[in-house]
Amino acid sequence: MLFNSFIFLLAFLPVALVLHAAAERYWPQARLPLLVGLSFVFYAWWDWRFLPLLLVSIGVNWGIARALPRDRSGWLFPVALAGNLAVLGLFKYLGFLTDLADLIPGLDLPRIDLALPLGISFFTFHHIMYLTDLRAGRAPAFGLTRYALYIAFFPQVLAGPLVRWSEIMHQFEERPYARPDAAERIGRGVMLLTVGLAKKVFLGDPLSVYVNPVFQAAAAGKAVSMAEAWQATLGFTFQIYFDFSGYTDMALGLALLFGIVLPQNFDVPYRATSLRDFWRRWHMTLSRFLRDYLYIAMGGNRRGLAVQVGALFATMTLGGLWHGAGLTFIAWGAAHGIGLGAGVLWRRAGGRMPHLLGWVLTAVFVILTWVLFRATSFEAALAIYKGLFGLAPTGSGFKWRAIAIAAAVAMIGPTAWAAVHRLPPNRWLAAGFALLFVVVLLKIGDDANYEFIYFQF
Repeated sequence: MLFNSFIFLLAFLPVALVLHAAAERYWPQARLPLLVGLSFVFYAWWDWRFLPLLLVSIGVNWGIARALPRDRSGWLFPVALAGNLAVLGLFKYLGFLTDLADLIPGLDLPRIDLALPLGISFFTFHHIMYLTDLRAGRAPAFGLTRYALYIAFFPQVLAGPLVRWSEIMHQFEERPYARPDAAERIGRGVMLLTVGLAKKVFLGDPLSVYVNPVFQAAAAGKAVSMAEAWQATLGFTFQIYFDFSGYTDMALGLALLFGIVLPQNFDVPYRATSLRDFWRRWHMTLSRFLRDYLYIAMGGNRRGLAVQVGALFATMTLGGLWHGAGLTFIAWGAAHGIGLGAGVLWRRAGGRMPHLLGWVLTAVFVILTWVLFRATSFEAALAIYKGLFGLAPTGSGFKWRAIAIAAAVAMIGPTAWAAVHRLPPNRWLAAGFALLFVVVLLKIGDDANYEFIYFQF
């Protein structure tokens, strides 16, 4: 069930809101179980065969969490961590690993491709964050209902944001519609949902026609002209931003409608003046996860320069692997690890850089590395790079208007979260957003309905 589908917007969401409001008013103790049940229905709607995996994952990890404080052997946590990663690896990386093994002379293993359960990376990381903090004494124990809702809450179960238990668990205890700002929260939730839909439908999806044919041609071994390469690369740069940030805006807005505040995930990333600044603005919850649960665990900046640079490289390489089971994703992550390491060396040497030059270098680096992220193979990426660097025919017909509009919105405007909180509530504003929502619905009904890019991760 897509957030940008009629079945969600016109059926599931209204029914869920009515049931939630009734439970909150007349039977408050049923509110959280209702949200858990709605989340399971939402997840199962896509493919009911994966619901048992989610249920077993929640039950087993909750049982481990209950036993972990009493474990004296020290083996339970590493086994739980390995088990969660093994399940993720089985579904997401089995085919990739067999392909790598087949590179060894004499081996010819059959490739096994399992269907990838939606959101498995995200709910696996939620388990890992909670169990890690519980083992360290930073997290308390929770009942099964609250833990299940933390893992499966439907606005964020499929593609985040990655939410720490400390950011959300205390909110489950509130009576959201009894708050003095309840109406304001609902209004801002509707605005965020509408803005996120508009970003996806009007800015992200139209760029796919600039991007997909070119990358498909590169994957098929065809030559890509300079105009096509720049059109596809710049198009994807803004397509992935509006697609994923639009999803996040919708998730934050939906959560507000049910009385939950989720953490922001984007902060105008294409205004970053360094690569470190970029990762503080792009997919912010993943960046914090990688920093706190991988980079710091590897030594961070506490054990000397060599360890710091090595930890950055390893963290970002693993972050690339998390995004996809392919060598191009690993190369993308490794490139960012090298770039972040170079930034550390530059700052340690006392280097300074004007903001404008820093922005240009960061933008060029991010744009060029997006090719590795989008391309299906190194050969396809090489075809795009040849076009970008003028090693292919110049070509013609560069389609720039939609890219220019997307770039202006991405660079100039504030985040959706900041914008909707600056707007003063009034009837004209409500009417304007209602009209925009209707226009979005008409657009959804008129065009192809694209999945969100991050659903594949």
